[in-house]
Amino acid sequence: MKQKELEMALQSLKAHDNPEPGLEQYPTPPAIAADVLYTAFGMGDIGGKRVVDLGCGTGIFAIGASMLGAQEVTGVDIDPKIMKAARANAEAVGCDITFIETDVTGIEGRFDTCIQNPPFGAQRKHADLPFLHKSLEIAGVVYTLHNSLTSDFIEREVKGLRREICFRKRYSFELKHSFKFHRKEREFVDVTMFRIE
Repeated sequence: MKQKELEMALQSLKAHDNPEPGLEQYPTPPAIAADVLYTAFGMGDIGGKRVVDLGCGTGIFAIGASMLGAQEVTGVDIDPKIMKAARANAEAVGCDITFIETDVTGIEGRFDTCIQNPPFGAQRKHADLPFLHKSLEIAGVVYTLHNSLTSDFIEREVKGLRREICFRKRYSFELKHSFKFHRKEREFVDVTMFRIE
């Protein structure tokens, strides 16, 4: 499957119609998701691997990893409504994914790769830290998206956990008007994807 085909397949997934502001449920744009997934695939971190998506939302990374030949895929999210949407999306495209409804700190096991887009911490400072810490605990390789303004902080956290950032890429992440407190129809946030070993 080519990257453009993957992006088109991910565009067909249904979005969450009633996101929770406290959980910062912003969907990952399909073009960015496809690029992150294809980067991971090209580095040998998806095909035949056990992949987990922490804070999976409607399942975009989990479903994409399955489409790219992951051996086993697990999606984790705390919100039962969004998990229902993720299961429906996976079923609609014929992907076999294990979905676990729990806080990310409750997930156990060992995975080859974690691909995640945690909350950026706009509503609750450092909301991304439990995701970062858990992903580094359970996965050999982690692909994680963070607000670029926090890059220095993320680098210090990773170094403190004795892991290494091996690759990074920046994206302009579109946030569409989803909540009452949003003033603009859409806004763009500078986001960095880190690959951590």
